[in-house]
Amino acid sequence: MAFAAAAQRIWPDLQPDRLQPGYAGIRPKLSGPGQPVADFMISGPADHGLQGLVNLFGIESPGLTASLAIAERVGALLTTSSYEAAS
Repeated sequence: MAFAAAAQRIWPDLQPDRLQPGYAGIRPKLSGPGQPVADFMISGPADHGLQGLVNLFGIESPGLTASLAIAERVGALLTTSSYEAAS
């Protein structure tokens, strides 16, 4: 449990057997009630300046159909060596 060992550096009394995976998140909407449906948005380091972070907003029903293209775009954003947007 690499996570537990890392956490114990700042919380030495942490009991690793009390840890369990947990997942949380939000599914933001890009359009409000009564507005036309907005397309989804992908933002990477060029947008927010944080290396290694890619945000995916508003991906709903087209997300499965576009999942391979979305994955390709996210991969390109994560492997771009500078903060310039991947083409």
